Order: sequence, then C-alpha cells, then structure tokens
Amino acid sequence: MRSTPWQRRLYSLGLAHHDQLNRAFGGGLPKGSIVLVEGTYGAGKSTLAGRFAYGLTEQSHEVTYLSTERPVGPFLDQMRSLSYDVTSALLDRQLLYLFGDLSGFDSDGDPPQLLSRLTSSRGMWETDVAILDTFGDILRYDPTFDVLAGQTDRRRAAQRVISFFRRIARGDRTVVLTVDPSGLADATLEPFRAIADVLLQVTATSGGRSVRRSIDVKRFVGMGQQVDDSIGFSIRPGIGIVVENRRVV
Repeated sequence: MRSTPWQRRLYSLGLAHHDQLNRAFGGGLPKGSIVLVEGTYGAGKSTLAGRFAYGLTEQSHEVTYLSTERPVGPFLDQMRSLSYDVTSALLDRQLLYLFGDLSGFDSDGDPPQLLSRLTSSRGMWETDVAILDTFGDILRYDPTFDVLAGQTDRRRAAQRVISFFRRIARGDRTVVLTVDPSGLADATLEPFRAIADVLLQVTATSGGRSVRRSIDVKRFVGMGQQVDDSIGFSIRPGIGIVVENRRVV
C-alpha cells in the first residue's frame, strides 16, 4: 500500500492491532520535531517512552534510547513485562540503548558530565528518533548545565541546549524528551515548553484500587490526521499501554 503525503511526514508508532495510540496521535510523531513529555514520578511517562521505542522499531525506524534510570538488563526486563520485547531490535542495531548513570563519579572522581557528552556525540544522533528518559534528571544533576547557568542564567542556559536540539531535528530527526516538572525551576522548564513542537502532559490519579492515567495534548505541530486532546489509558502487565478513552474537543 502506497503511503500518503501526510504519512510520509510522520514516524508511525505502529501496533494498530495492539492499541490505538498511533491513531490517537494522528498517525505518529512528526519528523524533525522536538517532543516534550511531562509527568511526575509514576505518571507513566517512561512507559510511554518505551511504547514509542517499541512501536517505532516495529515500523523499521531506528531509535536511540538514553535512560538515566535503568541499565540495559532491567530495561529489557521492564519492556518484556509490558509485551514490548526489543531484544531483536537491540541485537539488529535498530535500537541503540544507552544508560546515563548520574548517581556516581567518573574515573577522575568528578560527577558525570552527561550533557557535554551528549552534545559531542555523533553516533547517538544518527538514528531517526532519539528518546532521552528522563532528560529532566540531566538538567537537575549534570554539572555541565550548572556551569552554563552560572555563566548566564537558567533560561539562557536552557536556550543554548535547545539550540543544539534544533540543529539535531533538522533533516527529519525527531527528539523526545521526558521531564518531571516538579523537580525543575520554571526558568529551566519554560523555554523547553515554549519551543516544543509536541507538548504532552501525562498525569495519574489514584481512585480506590485503580489509577486513572491521561495524556493531555497541549500542542501538536505537524499532525497528520486529527489528534486527540485527551487520551485516557492504563498500564497492564503483559499487555502494556491500553487506550481506554479518547476525547477531541
């Protein structure tokens, strides 16, 4: 089947037989975009990022996934528990997985300067989509950002990082950043919100024995088809994300 012009502008998230997430996002993530996914701890943003990675590789897109939370073994275990097995994609080099440990020190006894390593790396930015989960941890704990902020201020430091991501996004590469807004100063976070082509806010509300989760779409530039304004979902072991309701205002 031949693709339509709008489909060629998107990276499909696939899994039409599994869930309705790709349809809820209008056919996928826009090429050459910066996607900001906000959510507090436990809201489900890392699960959503994992779903992005799995669906993208299933659609033959190449993905870089940088995690500040899990080494590769626990990451693979977590993905398998959600039926998002990316082992083959990893072995076939369709998925490049990187663990950015911010808890220790480097060989010189200094805190890891992950941000400077990101901006100087070439290989991780050669894939179609790069997912940084959680990018907010890098902004909070990486001394490189503190140095930039000390030289100017946090807002201008954020804008310098944004300029780098804008250069990466040229040529159809898409960058997905997850952040916990509760751990970042407004001066740091607001510039990223302002420039994000796609802005998603993931929330979770406990009610009795259940947890109600939602993806609120605050901005979606470059959509293919109609994008839902609010996507209610659950996370189920052995299944992954299940879209339970969709709303368009």
